[in-house]
Amino acid sequence: MGYPPPPPGMMPPPDNEPVLLSIGDISVTPTHVIVPQGRYPLHGTTWTVQDSTQVTEGIPAVAIVLAILFFIFCLLGLLFLLMKEKRYTGFVTITVTGPGGLYHTVQFPAAQQTGAWANDMVGRARAIAASAPPPGV
Repeated sequence: MGYPPPPPGMMPPPDNEPVLLSIGDISVTPTHVIVPQGRYPLHGTTWTVQDSTQVTEGIPAVAIVLAILFFIFCLLGLLFLLMKEKRYTGFVTITVTGPGGLYHTVQFPAAQQTGAWANDMVGRARAIAASAPPPGV
């Protein structure tokens, strides 16, 4: 019993094609992009990064408690109010679009280096895509 043909834009997996790069649930081989919806040609893909990270800085609760406790004993307790902590909110989105109806987005929670990591990974994916042969070659 045979399997139905893949939907338009999707191609059967080539034999022994190594995964060169993985970004979340996106995998990149020398000639294809593999996403949960299927396998698409890598040639002609467009990769984008949107960094929606917001960084806020504030005094941590432990510093306030320590300042109150040590203020009673000596005025040096006020130095605890100089403690700062950074909080990262938001997310970084990586999107890949391409021929055959390819559109896939993956999001990562914001952290100190998430934006730099995402830009590096997309740069690598773009480089692999630039050297990918056109489909059918």
